[in-house]
Amino acid sequence: MGDEEEADVPSMLDAVVVGAGPNGLTAAVELARRGCAVEIFEAADAIGGGSRTEELTLPGFRHDPCSAVHPLAIGSPAFDRMPLGRHGLEWLHPELPLAHPFPDGSAAVLARSVGETARSLGPRDAGAYRRLMAPYLGNWATFAPDVLRAQWDGVPRDPLTWARFGLNALLPVSLLSRRFRGEKARAILAGLAGHAIAPTSAPTTAGLALIFAIAAHEVGWPMPRGGSQSIADALGSYLREQGGVIHTGTEVKRLDELPPARAYIFDTSPRALARIAGLGNAYRRYHYGPGAFKIDYALDGPMPWTAPEARRAGTVHIGPTAGEIGTALRSAFDGRPPAAPFLISAQPSLIDPTRAPEGKHTFWVYGHAPSGWTGDLTDAIERQLDRFAPGFRDLVLARATAGPPELAARNANYIDGDIACGAFEGLQAVIRPKLARVPYATPHPAVFLCSSATPPGPGVHGMSGHHAARAVWRRLRGR
Repeated sequence: MGDEEEADVPSMLDAVVVGAGPNGLTAAVELARRGCAVEIFEAADAIGGGSRTEELTLPGFRHDPCSAVHPLAIGSPAFDRMPLGRHGLEWLHPELPLAHPFPDGSAAVLARSVGETARSLGPRDAGAYRRLMAPYLGNWATFAPDVLRAQWDGVPRDPLTWARFGLNALLPVSLLSRRFRGEKARAILAGLAGHAIAPTSAPTTAGLALIFAIAAHEVGWPMPRGGSQSIADALGSYLREQGGVIHTGTEVKRLDELPPARAYIFDTSPRALARIAGLGNAYRRYHYGPGAFKIDYALDGPMPWTAPEARRAGTVHIGPTAGEIGTALRSAFDGRPPAAPFLISAQPSLIDPTRAPEGKHTFWVYGHAPSGWTGDLTDAIERQLDRFAPGFRDLVLARATAGPPELAARNANYIDGDIACGAFEGLQAVIRPKLARVPYATPHPAVFLCSSATPPGPGVHGMSGHHAARAVWRRLRGR
């Protein structure tokens, strides 16, 4: 059965959770805190799912195989209710959350300060950016719960702000960008929307760009000390404190392999849930998006960015124009590897000395690739990096690459390398995994889904697990 924790458990558990990613762990914690008997079963040898940290290159270099930077974790209403700091989670903030360099050596930045961000966009667009952000500043305590949920689940806490956001969020980011005259503002918005792995012309991509920008000003874009595994470890520690039990190294293939329980909660893809729970084609219309091609580097020194701002940023986006970013994303979406990929990169060791030996650095970068693509994007990615950090290849001590097949092998939720656990564009960005009053419920009355395939979607925030746990609790209390 793999590793087990000993515990006195009743003959029937209240809930069994399949998958120990952030959402599965959050769902388990939420129920355990209510006095429920909960056990988690995880196929991997360690908890975390997309929130893991491993030595992928050389000894002493600690890399995050998937997520690395966490604005939605530090800003999560679910995590905010948990004493995760007492369980070892410590947030580290870079001097700049994000830099977006340009070929001339300048950069736009996403800073904690709206004013600093606006100034970096140039005088023509500074005022437009301030006006775009103004309605949301100081309102994170109500804004986050209103947007990180199924949008039809109850009355929003701040209806006016929620409605104003919704009108912009439904737009393609390419349309929202028309508010701005200069390329810097348009490029930084396109880069923020690029986290959706969808064409910039797709509806709802503006919403993700706005959420990330607002989060930078309200809560920052931090990294956890020690790596993303620290988030999962803190959740796991808190769950154990509440009496929850975690089994690792235990792959679940059928529902009847699990102990008797009143509810079963799956932090898996809809495809896996349907297979394990015997739900047939219940999610046949749910579709998966493009994949990612990721490289983790062990470096002999910091990245030699031409733009000084990039040397101070935790995250760096590489895509000189909104047009180039749009072309790269459209290429991957249409099944073609991009010749000049848009890159999302992170520099953990700039602020966390535990991530690399003294004087050395880790660097994390990915571009987008077609679903299931088996090619090698390394050269294209490194050509892009070399445009903005000339000579960086001379610093490379080792690299670990992972294309869509390798990402899918690391995490079964990433179907064909789709790290969002389902395409996050158009209606499916909002209606996941299918239209239902309670999107966490399934055709089986005792089976629930809590992964990123449910609202509010991808990201390490635990909110899908939080909302799924509420649905389960209502069902259990009703019994």
